Amino acid sequence: MKKSTITLIAVAVVILAIVGWTVSSYNGLVSMDEHVSNQWANVETQYQRRADLIPNLVNTVKGYAAHEKETLEGVISARSRATQIKVDPSDLTPEKLAEYQRAQGQLATALGKLLAITENYPNLKANQNFLELQAQLEGTENRINVARKNFNDAAKEYNTAIRRFPRNIIAGMFGFDKRAYFEAQEGTEVAPQVQF
Repeated sequence: MKKSTITLIAVAVVILAIVGWTVSSYNGLVSMDEHVSNQWANVETQYQRRADLIPNLVNTVKGYAAHEKETLEGVISARSRATQIKVDPSDLTPEKLAEYQRAQGQLATALGKLLAITENYPNLKANQNFLELQAQLEGTENRINVARKNFNDAAKEYNTAIRRFPRNIIAGMFGFDKRAYFEAQEGTEVAPQVQF
């Protein structure tokens, strides 16, 4: 074989290897990006589950605690604000995520107040509907925590991949941007006080 043929074959092999690596890296980043979006959808699903449970919980409490109108209205208002905020997973900036988190935090605070008033209503605490709703709400809060953790894990894996060399070249060429994380809300480092 001629030297020029060998050189041409070597160049073709190198080009094919680079193209193969580029395609593989791009497809890997697309898969990771979709995984982050999927995990975000799971977070939203759990928050929606909580929002769907709230009217039932409020109506159950309403029957027992008619004069706790302010608390009940606060929960309904917080639920409304929390369900109005929509975040596009492909444009998940830290600011948008913080706004979403604030609204969900206000809802969690309102729910806490609602559950706290049950101490004044022994019959409500024994009501099977209330107990079931409370258990479902507690389970939902746990699911929200798991979904948020899974989202942060997926975002970390993706963010790490787009920053590592040489994939960062592919990420930069094709516009793969860093994803935001859920962070602890301000004040959550202080344990709530429970008084009887």
